[in-house]
Amino acid sequence: MDSEYVTTFDPKEEPDAIWAQKPKLILESILFAASEPITVEQFQEVLPELDKRAIRTELDELRQDYQEMRRSFRLVEIANGYQICTSPQYSEWIQKFYTRQVRVKLTPSALETLAIVAYKQPITRADVAALRGVNSDSVLNSLVEKGLVCIAGRKDGRSLLFSTTDEFLQQFGLKDASELPSLEEIDELLNTSNGNDPVQDALPDAMEENAEQ
Repeated sequence: MDSEYVTTFDPKEEPDAIWAQKPKLILESILFAASEPITVEQFQEVLPELDKRAIRTELDELRQDYQEMRRSFRLVEIANGYQICTSPQYSEWIQKFYTRQVRVKLTPSALETLAIVAYKQPITRADVAALRGVNSDSVLNSLVEKGLVCIAGRKDGRSLLFSTTDEFLQQFGLKDASELPSLEEIDELLNTSNGNDPVQDALPDAMEENAEQ
């Protein structure tokens, strides 16, 4: 990072003094140190002096700072939290530097099941099977193992209910379930999938761009 944006730290400086002067920089340091999205509640555990509104205000200011400085990264809301990600326009060069590796490979049947859970959640095994027309136990178990789906409770105290997880949101670059692609995009995705080959590359453009960041 350019030296003009690097702040020096005096080890003798009291933590309370740092907090009083630089709450935004404390939030920024946590974001840089974290490998996963950080929720407002997690920030509040570190900075109990700030309420949630104040934390969001500081984060909004930090996001604006990055925009005004035209940095190659940005602060985004994703998976119900905040994370620093590279800007999409630099993806070409990042891909040249790194060999592209997709963390989760999904077969057409797994993606179809995941889409059903995402749009119908919470949903039971029986309802998933009814919508797909085939037994989906093994596929659901696989999605649970991958951390994309979780058990969200029971229906009438009996049948297990399944919902998507924050890992699902993060994997596809979604802030929350409201940013799910349209059903038409899902249909197009399934129609372009062949056999049992992984279909991550067929993801709708909006989701794929976020997954690469």
